[in-house]
Amino acid sequence: MKSANDVPEIDRLKIGFILARSFTLSAFALFVDTLRLASDETDKSGRVFADWQLLASTRNLITSSCGVQVAPTSDFVDPGEFNYIVVVGGLLNSEFPVDGETVSYLKRAAAAKVPLIGVCTGTFILAEAGLMKHHQTCVSWLHFQAFRERFPDHAVRADRLFNLDRFRGSCAGGSSAADMAASIVRRHISREAETNALEVLQIEKARSASDIQPRRPLSIESHDPRLKAALIIMENHIEHTISIPRLAALVGISRRQLERLFMEKTNSSPALVYTRVRLERAKHLLMQTRAPMIEIAIEVGFENASHFSRLFRQTYGQPPSKFRSAVSN
Repeated sequence: MKSANDVPEIDRLKIGFILARSFTLSAFALFVDTLRLASDETDKSGRVFADWQLLASTRNLITSSCGVQVAPTSDFVDPGEFNYIVVVGGLLNSEFPVDGETVSYLKRAAAAKVPLIGVCTGTFILAEAGLMKHHQTCVSWLHFQAFRERFPDHAVRADRLFNLDRFRGSCAGGSSAADMAASIVRRHISREAETNALEVLQIEKARSASDIQPRRPLSIESHDPRLKAALIIMENHIEHTISIPRLAALVGISRRQLERLFMEKTNSSPALVYTRVRLERAKHLLMQTRAPMIEIAIEVGFENASHFSRLFRQTYGQPPSKFRSAVSN
């Protein structure tokens, strides 16, 4: 096996990390550990084929959302030294997740055509800096609504694990950080390096960018990724509903195939399941808010309160007003 001195600096995969205040430790750890294990044989941890730095405007410790603190290893050096700069986000309630100097550095990296990757809510930081507008952003289903409300003119999806084009990447976070790192290792180092890293991490197989986020909307049991994707897309398009042909196109199948899939797996049509998804959101709003019926109706994609009330009663056996009264007592 080669040593670090045997691999030309220009050929070594180099990644700079930027951690937000209250960053997600697991996402950062899985990403950087995949690099560490791919860079050398088994668990020797030599920086043979990859190198990484934790960049920051100061050398102050950065506190994660779980309270563990991490020390930066480098100032903001020339961004052109890196193949990628990865921004790891965390809790969204942090008003200033990074400082102004960090934002300026990210803009400088973007101008130098260095690919930027947002992990977990790191995508919010990149979008806030105006660096994601012309790129599709992948976020966790948990943060989809918040992202769409904050950046309504951005393309966003929450059905896939990660997305990586030439100059931008985005990742839902959690264990998918290892999947994204593995795809970068495979691209820049080798498939053998990827396999080595995943085996040591006890990960059987890396998931691809086309794999579906592990969630089961409406508690519908199915291992079919097309059905899972369709359900998540429905959940992400409640106020502004999309047509069934458009839904089928987003999943990557024809309308007839989508309808056949739903009948086979759910014994119902996509349109009826879509209505149920919207009504389930309405139930949540009825329980958690005091919003007027017309506001709830519009928020879940109905044009008027009477249509909403009629379908709610047909589905749950009582009008929404009676349901709200019952859960409030």
